[in-house]
Amino acid sequence: MTDITVPGLNYAPHLYDSLLEEKRLRIIDKLRLFNAPSPHIFSSPKTHFRMRAEFRIWHLRDGENEECFYAMFERDKPKQPVRIESFPIASKAITQLMPPLMQHINKTILLKKKLFQLEFLSTTTGEVLVSLIYHRQLDNNWLKKAAELEEEFNIAVIGRARKQRIVVSKDFVVEKLTINQNVFHYQQKENSFTQPNAAINQQMISWVDNCLTVNKKASGKANGDLIELYCGNGNFTIPLAQHFNRVLATEVSKTGIYSAQENCQINKVSNIDFVRLSSAEAASALSFEREFRRLKHIDLNEFNFTTVLVDPPRAGLDEETLQLVSGFESIIYISCNPDSLVQNLKLLSISHGIQHLALFDQFPYTDHCECGVILHKRKAPSES
Repeated sequence: MTDITVPGLNYAPHLYDSLLEEKRLRIIDKLRLFNAPSPHIFSSPKTHFRMRAEFRIWHLRDGENEECFYAMFERDKPKQPVRIESFPIASKAITQLMPPLMQHINKTILLKKKLFQLEFLSTTTGEVLVSLIYHRQLDNNWLKKAAELEEEFNIAVIGRARKQRIVVSKDFVVEKLTINQNVFHYQQKENSFTQPNAAINQQMISWVDNCLTVNKKASGKANGDLIELYCGNGNFTIPLAQHFNRVLATEVSKTGIYSAQENCQINKVSNIDFVRLSSAEAASALSFEREFRRLKHIDLNEFNFTTVLVDPPRAGLDEETLQLVSGFESIIYISCNPDSLVQNLKLLSISHGIQHLALFDQFPYTDHCECGVILHKRKAPSES
């Protein structure tokens, strides 16, 4: 493996193990205050781990000739494009497609003209969706050339411009994930959130799945019902539903909820209710402070919530949501920011202890640390 320059990354495969060890030590140090167990470390593939990639398209003119190329930028040099000839951190499907796709675009004026950005979304099975973003309006002539592009490369193509979005054939790919020998399929929509590292994503879900199995065996009782906040397209929800009688999963994004409902049908899972609510709205609903029309078909009194799963944005949980989460017997917390996790744990650790800890190397060659923490409510002295 050859080290190359990738803007924003310290891309050096020969240093991967030492970089991951630095992350491990950092997480241990940050969570030392909470008497956390040693983290279970999940390493990423060293190459071809990103299922998404975004590039600016740079235009070079030499007289009447014009050439486009993929470009990225260093943070301290935002006006100096770095030409991307190879991008080995992207999935194999993306890296194989990039050169011939750009050659085709450069030969086709209607595809090249005022092309500003290009985005890839791929799957572990080799599906690729390409979004072409323009500084001009698109017409039927563009649509014809885009359809030819789809056919030549066996991909899905979407064109976007100001107040315009043209879907040539479809606006999603279908991902296949194997979770502890069980196979799940997910519709993943263009321009909506999906986990960027499929290998790590499978490991994250499998880790939670294993921890739930262990906890059930240790306690000798069923897990009750699950409430999930920030459920997205059902990434965690669907594989983990087997551990619970019923699941209520909430997400603020309409696109996320629609995909989650579709994924539920694809995977033939019938014990999940997906509802479009923000975390703050979910907290209000569960404390019966406010009624929501979006919940009119659900009787919250029928649930026996024992476990909550949260996968919040980088800011972590707000105070209202923290108070809600702290009331459950078990908390599954997937964190993309150790600093906000530490702040949240200062409150949660008052009533709960950390039973399981994991470090998922979602973004190799960066300082980013993704963590999984499973907490259980401490027994009162009279229960011990």
